[in-house]
Amino acid sequence: METYQHILVPVEFTPDNEPVIERAGEIAALNDARLSLIHVVEPVGMAYAGEVPFPEDFDVERYAGEQAELQMEQLRQRLGLPESACHVVTGSPKHEIVRLAKERGADLIVLGSHGRHGLQLLLGSTANGVLHLAECDVLAVRIKA
Repeated sequence: METYQHILVPVEFTPDNEPVIERAGEIAALNDARLSLIHVVEPVGMAYAGEVPFPEDFDVERYAGEQAELQMEQLRQRLGLPESACHVVTGSPKHEIVRLAKERGADLIVLGSHGRHGLQLLLGSTANGVLHLAECDVLAVRIKA
């Protein structure tokens, strides 16, 4: 069995993500593999369907991107990763994760899953989408509710 060379971890900047990052770090250490992180900022039309008005000059996507960049930098420093290993992008999470994995030659994606089933699964989760779209291995780490 071949060892993994490059592991990509989608992150959400929540405490739920810690076990996922830990598991990916363990696998990276065992395989002497590179570790990369991605956070996907969803466009406002995808992530926000509410009717709370924002000031006209307030750019929600730019603000979300700036906050994500700050959080990614803190995580990068905590984990001791190079800047080139951390990515903040805007788009559909499942598509951007799969795109970056292919573009950067990741051979394993480690992500969190809440273990949804039934109707929630039919509506589609990021983990389910990545599992079906990725050309590399995918490890879903169960996040305890």
